[in-house]
Amino acid sequence: MSEQSVLIIDDEPDIRELLEITLLRMGLTTYSAANVQEALVSLKENKPDLCLTDMKLADGTGIDIVNYIKHNMPEIPVAVITAFGSMETAVDALKAGAYDFVSKPVDLQKLRELIETALKMSQKKSSSSTTPATSRSTAGASNMAEHAESPDGNRLILGESIAIQKLLKTITKLGKSQAAIYIQGESGSGKELVAKSIHEGGPHNNAPFIAVNCGAIPKELVESEFFGHIKGAFSGAIADKKGLFEAASGGTLFLDEVADLPLDMQVKLLRAIQEQAIKPVGGTEEVSVNVRILSATHKRLDQEVAAKRFREDLYYRLNVIKLEVPPLRDRGDDILLLGNHFLKNIAQSWGLDKAELTPEAQEALLNYTFPGNVRELVNILERSCTLSDDGLITVEDLQLPVFDTATEMASSPTQREARNNLPNWEKGSISNRDEKRVIEATLDKTHWNRTKAAEEMGMTLRQLRYRIKKYALEKYKADAV
Repeated sequence: MSEQSVLIIDDEPDIRELLEITLLRMGLTTYSAANVQEALVSLKENKPDLCLTDMKLADGTGIDIVNYIKHNMPEIPVAVITAFGSMETAVDALKAGAYDFVSKPVDLQKLRELIETALKMSQKKSSSSTTPATSRSTAGASNMAEHAESPDGNRLILGESIAIQKLLKTITKLGKSQAAIYIQGESGSGKELVAKSIHEGGPHNNAPFIAVNCGAIPKELVESEFFGHIKGAFSGAIADKKGLFEAASGGTLFLDEVADLPLDMQVKLLRAIQEQAIKPVGGTEEVSVNVRILSATHKRLDQEVAAKRFREDLYYRLNVIKLEVPPLRDRGDDILLLGNHFLKNIAQSWGLDKAELTPEAQEALLNYTFPGNVRELVNILERSCTLSDDGLITVEDLQLPVFDTATEMASSPTQREARNNLPNWEKGSISNRDEKRVIEATLDKTHWNRTKAAEEMGMTLRQLRYRIKKYALEKYKADAV
């Protein structure tokens, strides 16, 4: 294998020299450029395995380099050097297609780790591009089998909706980066699957992926769980134990429900992330760790910061890139795609001859807002299979609430006031009669502007149309007029 090479682009000679010395000590060949034009010439002539560019250049920016390579030499990863604290600029570079970023002053150890990882990725791309036709054919067969298992070719996340296709494209980009990612999404929407997909799309996909629910760890054991402990550190510590950081070293640590961490633990977590080192409970020496941090919560982390329940400095450390996971109600026909997928698995697991939805049951699912998201869909289908006599699931078998809790959670004060005035109103439960009255009142208020009425009631437009048809409200409109 030929020696790997790196193109360094920086308008400061001292910085170029420092980077050249560091890379030469790693056994790499280096090329240098002081501006965008010199860089483009060097890229064409030398075709390096990695490009390392400063963000601010005399005749352009690092993003200009990223864009050129993305469209002309996509096999070359690009890392961008940004000014200290310019997180917004770094995020822009990642969105443009940069592999990763480093901040000035450059931490040479972190730079070496980034370069080693990026060159591994470049080497994989180079190997795949020179694969013989017979090998490519075999790989294609494998991919077809994967597509057969999952319509979108992704083993973890199923979906064909625009929202999911957009999410999958973003996941592909983020997998290449080593930046911290904060995953925002409602409970049951699949945040852990998103985190695992990011991990599997990266260069460390063979390394551990460790997921932990921060809210499920007793407060007195949080530090030990994260950092480990030595024998005798506290009552019950009968042997040395490695913590989650060491278990995930070299790979990814996913902190689910990170907002539930106690404030004192947030301080220690911040230090571990900044220093890339941890100290086991009862220990005296620090242990170096190399972990990518992904985090998630169903809460609004910015609101937790404002309420002083979450540290602002930790928030910015975790929230380098924010990724929104769409709720199931915003995924259209993915509801049926997922439903049929889960029913197939349930039938196989339970030894059923069949498990299918009637057309009416399919329509009911499409018009339900799923406050519990994908997790709730699975629970509904498991219950329905139990209630169904012949494997054909009806609307009655689904037992869907008429007015679900997602609607109750809608933010409109007018809507909440209207509901509070209803007789026998209970959260998550309302009779058909009262539901009809809510819809009638809201449609009257909005002068039959269906889009505005749906927004007022926390529904999709499709769900409102379904209920208008269900209660024959078009006739009511004609009578009222």
